[in-house]
Amino acid sequence: MMTVSKSLTDQIYEAKQRLEEVVIHTPLVPSNILSGLKEGKICFKLENLQRTGSFKIRGAYNKLAQLSANEIERGVIAASAGNHAQGVAISAKMLGIKSRIFMPITAPLTKVEATEKYGAIVKLIGETFDETKQAALEEAAVTNEIFIPPYDDYDVIAGQGTIGLEILEALPDVDQIILPIGGGGLISGVAMIAKSVNPNIKIIGVQSYNVHGMLRSIWNHQITANRSNRTLADGCDVAIPGDITYKVLSPLIDETVLVEEAVIKQAIEYLAYKEKIIAEGAGALTTAAIMSGALDHLLINRKTVAVVSGGNIDSGSLKEII
Repeated sequence: MMTVSKSLTDQIYEAKQRLEEVVIHTPLVPSNILSGLKEGKICFKLENLQRTGSFKIRGAYNKLAQLSANEIERGVIAASAGNHAQGVAISAKMLGIKSRIFMPITAPLTKVEATEKYGAIVKLIGETFDETKQAALEEAAVTNEIFIPPYDDYDVIAGQGTIGLEILEALPDVDQIILPIGGGGLISGVAMIAKSVNPNIKIIGVQSYNVHGMLRSIWNHQITANRSNRTLADGCDVAIPGDITYKVLSPLIDETVLVEEAVIKQAIEYLAYKEKIIAEGAGALTTAAIMSGALDHLLINRKTVAVVSGGNIDSGSLKEII
């Protein structure tokens, strides 16, 4: 494990250099309201302001930028509920690579349209992300396209981990970082780099009660599927976590939180009205965890960063919520 850990840490630093001129160094802003309510310093890391509206471009570009000439010639294929799709599409366009994206038929229209706008060919297939991913893998086996994993890949994880470096640059004495979890790429990368710099930083992972494969796997000490219903956090609607992300995250995560769908709605509304932040369901998970009260004992007198992972919410859904 130590060899893998050291290698991944190095990859994150390398990814930061690779992404320097590509991604936005997103702001870290304090929440005066939540800081007052919870009696600690709470800041938001605003990846909803990232290119394509989410953090996913980091991992996608880091992966695509390292493909060989032969792999580039074959083109790439990916599966995504929306944000990874846009990250792969725009990265492929910047690097001159042909891309095809498989998305669930339930994917928000705004994410489908944005992916097509970035130049990718989109195919809607499968009710859930896991069905869509399987279809994309089967297609790649036939066409010989390079499958770009949304989370279960060291290059992708390293790209997402650059968020951790930016947090540490902006707030070196951060006590804990709250992160949403889908397949686990974001939290694995951030946890690895944060713990390598300061092992005392707490890593707090959040998922919905409706879909929490990663947290269920961590509690069971083995990969376990979990999905009882759809979730507003569609970007985190992943029933089965990745093998790599599970192995990386298991020894690094300190606290886990499950939130109800109603609280995710409240968090989206709160962020829009009170903080002037537009967040999609997955992006609001960390705020939902704070608002739920489950973390109150950890927030007092501590410096906490909540990652707002994306802002690509369907306009109809946003209207209905607020």
